[in-house]
Amino acid sequence: MKNVLGILSFCFLFSVIGYGQAKKKADNETFEWRYEIEVVNTGTQGTKQVKIWTYSKKADVAMEQAKKNAVHGIIFKGMPDNGAVRGDKAMAQDPNLEVTQAEFFQEFFKDGGKYSKYVTLVNNGAIAAGDIMKIGKEFKVGVVVSVNTAGLRKDLEAAGIIKSLSNGF
Repeated sequence: MKNVLGILSFCFLFSVIGYGQAKKKADNETFEWRYEIEVVNTGTQGTKQVKIWTYSKKADVAMEQAKKNAVHGIIFKGMPDNGAVRGDKAMAQDPNLEVTQAEFFQEFFKDGGKYSKYVTLVNNGAIAAGDIMKIGKEFKVGVVVSVNTAGLRKDLEAAGIIKSLSNGF
């Protein structure tokens, strides 16, 4: 009985350590900000549905990272029109904002950070068959998320991170 308990404990510990290492690698990949963003649909007022193509060595880890990438893309990259839906410019007009406000954004994008308040998976995170591709040693995973762009903008303005849209008019 002690042997079985010992083996089960060892297996559990090994799986927890393995997941932790995969998560740490995924976080490091996230902060390289390798993703593509495209607008899919306009959701309820003040939200946008976007598809985020995230690159990761593990397809299952890409889902959580896609949420961070979506918020990052809306703040720093913007998104082009897709023909049927109008895209948006990046919220941050200062190209150095991520560097000058590095402390804020490290805290903002940490696991469970404030970014998660503005983004949700669409369709419970179901990924279409053609939205997982193996490219070399990694996966390119397309995840559709909904981002509360109005709430995100309002809170970033209140924190003094970005300028108000009415500023300068």
